[in-house]
Amino acid sequence: MIFTVAIDGPAAAGKGTISARVADHFGFAHLDTGLIYRATGARVLAGEDPIAAARALSPADLARDDLRTGEVAQAASRVAAIAEVRAALITFQKNFARRDGGAVLDGRDIGTVICPEAEVKMFVTASDEIRAERRYLELSGKGQDVTRDGVLRDLRKRDARDRDRDAAPMMAAADALVLDTSDMSIGQAVDAAIAHVAVRRDADAG
Repeated sequence: MIFTVAIDGPAAAGKGTISARVADHFGFAHLDTGLIYRATGARVLAGEDPIAAARALSPADLARDDLRTGEVAQAASRVAAIAEVRAALITFQKNFARRDGGAVLDGRDIGTVICPEAEVKMFVTASDEIRAERRYLELSGKGQDVTRDGVLRDLRKRDARDRDRDAAPMMAAADALVLDTSDMSIGQAVDAAIAHVAVRRDADAG
């Protein structure tokens, strides 16, 4: 069975958690495509050329333990704005999406660029303030020296870069379900996403 779920949205809206739980619920494979760009960004921070780093990326790069830092996140956003970098990483994502057994991919341009043919598309979002608070609690809980104002400022800067870039700007696909998690618990958001996927899967099977 080939069945693709494409989940897009800005940082800290909940798409990563939702994607992982949707994949687990249905037994689909899961790819956090942001890790591909974070891993490329980490190699760039180490001194590599962005395009060369993207072309040389290996599975081992995705297992690094420093990919969730704010510095790497900003580097990932910068390299993602380079068309040649995105082109180097697209084939891997497309092949993953159409693998047998079903797949869930989350990122910022999955439903619009990587998998426009996906059986399910969702755009998970939340208010800037809610997302910044979630990210602040996540980072401070890991011992990182951050402030709420600083996190909000970085988040808005990254959103603007992702939204305004020429190559594959972040936006909801025209046929995507927009899921605003501002006033939802993670459980409620996951339940809503699972219900939406189930309806589409059953329709596809029928």
